[in-house]
Amino acid sequence: MVEQQNITEDEAALYDRQIRLWGLDAQKRLRASKVLLVGLRGLGAEIAKNIVLAGINSLTMLDHTKVTEEDRCSQFLVSRDDIGKNRAVASQEATQKLNPMVKISVDTDDVAAKPDEFFHGFNVICVTCATHTVLERINKICHDKSIQFFAGDVFGYFGYMFSDLGKHEYAEEVPKPKVKEAEDNENGEPKAKQAKTEVIETVVVKKITEFVCFNDAFHFDWTVEANKRRLKRLPKTYFIMHVLFKFMEKHKRRPNPALKSEDQKELENLKVEVMDSLKVDQEFLSDYFVSHCFAELGPVSAIVGGVLGQEIIKAVSQKDKPHNNFFFFDGVNGSGLVDQIGA
Repeated sequence: MVEQQNITEDEAALYDRQIRLWGLDAQKRLRASKVLLVGLRGLGAEIAKNIVLAGINSLTMLDHTKVTEEDRCSQFLVSRDDIGKNRAVASQEATQKLNPMVKISVDTDDVAAKPDEFFHGFNVICVTCATHTVLERINKICHDKSIQFFAGDVFGYFGYMFSDLGKHEYAEEVPKPKVKEAEDNENGEPKAKQAKTEVIETVVVKKITEFVCFNDAFHFDWTVEANKRRLKRLPKTYFIMHVLFKFMEKHKRRPNPALKSEDQKELENLKVEVMDSLKVDQEFLSDYFVSHCFAELGPVSAIVGGVLGQEIIKAVSQKDKPHNNFFFFDGVNGSGLVDQIGA
């Protein structure tokens, strides 16, 4: 639970429009949130922009890698002159300019080497561009300590986000029909003879939803009959992410545009391995994706980063129903779908 802080006059003026949108209490919760963002590639840049503009308390940007030529595709917080510099350090100045009222700090360590205690000082942790081993470890730490956890990545035309908010309370506005009481009209007709009218009013309802860990969603059992029936409507990106995680685990890198031909063949082979390991028929994932998952495209990062930023804001502010628990984007087909897996 985020401890609320008072809003200053300057902050009230700066955040006036969003306070009108989601209320002062929600803005106070945002103002108190301390966020750790791991990974400052294109997706991380989009997330940083969205949550800093919303008015969080502080953002720690952690990344041990360096800016590359490929970052020109989507990383708008760095410039050509930053190539070879640490990504987090290179992104700090532009991020701070977005909102001087947010505390921006950087960490250049490898997140995989961080001790468990490091993560305990944050209300929200968002991990991007990481292996499934790193995601499972950090998510378990967050789940045990009731820290809101998010993850996401973009590979070419494909992207995903995942959230685990534990047992999450939120407020949602829902329509409620109300019968309008009739009154004697100007013709003197009594109320009993008049037709009753129904009006819709909005009421705020408090709700609770529960999330599962990344491990439970990633290692979901598709051999159970009830789960098999879901396969036809399951977003293909779920399986594509499995293949890409397998690729990164095996080669310690992401698919490389400079090695596109050989990496495509490797992705085709890994697809067969992944589908067999999941005990899912090969027909559920064709090879269409292997030529479309290279580099990090700006428009895809903007879409996935927009959803991730929105979900972080909703989770912290406890305003509106959160996505539980995946969002998948397939830029080849132009589809974005929310799905709950592992529950």
